Amino acid sequence: MAIDVVTFGCRLNIYESEAMKRHADAAGADDLVIINTCAVTAEASRQARQTIRRLRRERPQARIVVTGCAAQVEAATFSAMAEVDHVIGNTEKMQAGTWSALLGSAPTERILVGDIMAVKETASHLVDGYGGLPRSFVQVQNGCDHRCTFCIIPYGRGNSRSVAMGAVVDQVRRLTENGCGEVVVTGVDITSYGRDLPGTPTLGRLVKQILRHVPELPRLRISSIDSVEADDDLLDALATEPRLMPHLHLSLQAGDDLILKRMKRRHLRDDAIRFCEDVRKLRPDVVFGADIIAGFPTETEDMFARSLAIIDECDLTHLHVFPFSPRPGTPAARMPQVDRALIKDRARRLREKGAEALARHLAREVGRQVPVLTENAELGRTEGFTLVRLASAAVPGRILNVTIAGHDGHELLAA
Repeated sequence: MAIDVVTFGCRLNIYESEAMKRHADAAGADDLVIINTCAVTAEASRQARQTIRRLRRERPQARIVVTGCAAQVEAATFSAMAEVDHVIGNTEKMQAGTWSALLGSAPTERILVGDIMAVKETASHLVDGYGGLPRSFVQVQNGCDHRCTFCIIPYGRGNSRSVAMGAVVDQVRRLTENGCGEVVVTGVDITSYGRDLPGTPTLGRLVKQILRHVPELPRLRISSIDSVEADDDLLDALATEPRLMPHLHLSLQAGDDLILKRMKRRHLRDDAIRFCEDVRKLRPDVVFGADIIAGFPTETEDMFARSLAIIDECDLTHLHVFPFSPRPGTPAARMPQVDRALIKDRARRLREKGAEALARHLAREVGRQVPVLTENAELGRTEGFTLVRLASAAVPGRILNVTIAGHDGHELLAA
């Protein structure tokens, strides 16, 4: 039977899931289910456990392996589940030898989760395609050196470590040669890229090297960034390189200065607003998305109002809203908590505000002719990462110039 991978969470997990699937296939896997978990919120962990139980009912004979960030930080929780055969850590999951041992005839440890903080480097895993999908991900960095008070991810990913520029360029070239129309540079904290490498290259320098050495790459996109760490080369590339997509997803988290300080973020409200203004001067067609947390501990209604307001002040379009979820072991879990019902209501209001912002963006696109990368026969994405529903069936992976006839509040409608 097939190897099935269920992926939760970030773009980096998508990349790693593809690499794991290839390792497992090379090791001769049969009737295997891999659950690649996320630990960003307690809800993400709950959904993973729920999925594991469902899959065991559906696949009683399959071997179920749980990995990812939640498995790294909650190994005991997942190993206690009768439905789970093996729990492996974030470092171990990327090693071919792990899968060879796991799927071999000799007995294998049920829990294989090492000390993620002891890991000092990360390797580029050769992924030459994503099952024919037009968009591919390339890992350039892993881990995080920051310690935001709400975040458990550094304990699931370890400290920041970067992939050498040459290896990244080779990976992008391989994907492009295999027909990939868009490559997304991804990691946990990609604006920290290069600090651990000889010569301390920056993310912007890496972007320029990719575009210079892989001229046939149609589109390069970068995933979530910490705006305060954006370097001059990155901003210059946004201003001068049309193949670098005008879409930035910002790790904002809040719009109130005191909450930002209690989160131990590295920017203030005005820094975020100024960054968006400066980038728009360089690239007027840029589209911003952002992560915002609703109901962080001690958040008052006035503080929350400033998070609502920053959606308009930064002209955010693609919003990811996270109701605050206390993660055991983080400082924020020990702070005075906001009532859960109030958190839920604030998350709703943020999502409604985000829907209004998206609708404004969609309305601005009506009547324009825009290049769209087709993702399947029916849907594509603009350079600003906005979904477009195509008027007629298309071949996936093509870049088409389409005229936008309207929108339905969620996606653009091509003429």
